[in-house]
Amino acid sequence: MRRLGFIHDMMDVKVLVLFVMARVSYPVNMQEIYELCYQDECLSYFDVCTAVPEMVKSGHLKELENDCYGITDKGRADGSLTEDSIAYTVKQRAENAVDRFNRQIRRSSFVKTQIIPRDSGDFSVIMSLDDEVGNLMTLELVAPDQRQAVRLSKLFENKAENVYNLTMTELLDEEDELDD
Repeated sequence: MRRLGFIHDMMDVKVLVLFVMARVSYPVNMQEIYELCYQDECLSYFDVCTAVPEMVKSGHLKELENDCYGITDKGRADGSLTEDSIAYTVKQRAENAVDRFNRQIRRSSFVKTQIIPRDSGDFSVIMSLDDEVGNLMTLELVAPDQRQAVRLSKLFENKAENVYNLTMTELLDEEDELDD
């Protein structure tokens, strides 16, 4: 019986890994490679765990710090020659997954939070939002317990731009009223 899907053998796995790795803007670990490549039900985590070390040995990928991987020039060149063999739908889904991943990692580099215990038993939550030029906003709030501090931190990570926009709007609207 013929297997459905794009992935039929280890070469298909490697072609898909090269396609994804050529588009990822940041080092990725094995799990992230699998998640980005899992656009076809015939791909398994074990396929990726087999392919990636072989691709490191062949010089297509390089192992970086923290068990992360990046593509080499050889991998980029060979990948560009073979990517036409990837099924169109798999290629589109993989590109979309990589785009989402790149946006998420880029955004997380601009939004930072830190929780610091204070002598009084409560916690300072320091939250900052940066852009390509520098810091846009740093906000420090005090939370009465660690659970609430962690919650503030997580919510800020999800809503940093909204907090910044609301703060700017509120302050600048007030300024406009002063001008009248």
